[in-house]
Amino acid sequence: MMQDYLTVNIDGQEIKTRRGEKILWAALDNGIYIPNLCAIREAEIPFGGCRICLVEISISGKSKIVTACSEPVKERMVITTKSDKLSRLRTTSFELILSNHEIDCPSCPGFKKCQLLKIAAYLKVKVKYPERFKRIEKNLPADLSHPNFGYNPNKCIKCGKCVFACRGLLSFVNYGLDTSISTFNHTPLGELGCDACLECLKVCPVGAFFER
Repeated sequence: MMQDYLTVNIDGQEIKTRRGEKILWAALDNGIYIPNLCAIREAEIPFGGCRICLVEISISGKSKIVTACSEPVKERMVITTKSDKLSRLRTTSFELILSNHEIDCPSCPGFKKCQLLKIAAYLKVKVKYPERFKRIEKNLPADLSHPNFGYNPNKCIKCGKCVFACRGLLSFVNYGLDTSISTFNHTPLGELGCDACLECLKVCPVGAFFER
């Protein structure tokens, strides 16, 4: 029914979308790319952790910057996805992520589908350790206990996609800079009884989970 849809303006383009839809999915469904790393459409509560999907919205002349993955559309909302301000903010978020990510692109198992490379191209920046933020070296051992896949925590950007895909097996542990993805009681992946559906690998945007 038409009352279930509304009209919003994204970058000058009038589009119809479902009432209550998040800005990110409304844009992507209409061919408008908004960079994102942690967004999960099926998640009831958006994570909103990467801060890459920032957009500027305006309603009745009042503007503010929000995360597109968590902000629902509203009637006659005007949405801007590209501006110098947004580019600066996204680049800062992106560099913070890079400072906590093991960069070895050519040898990375996720190289061909890496979302960091896609976003870097969008932002017109290089995938390298940023000069303005201290690099966080974790030097943690990879979990190679499962015969079908492995996990390299040094590449993990803590987007939470694997936690959502493998609910009951994977979860966030610790806080702040020590936050990481782990299993209950740090049980090796090969001892979990995992059926190797490889959903964790499929959703990982950076190659932290990899096929063996």
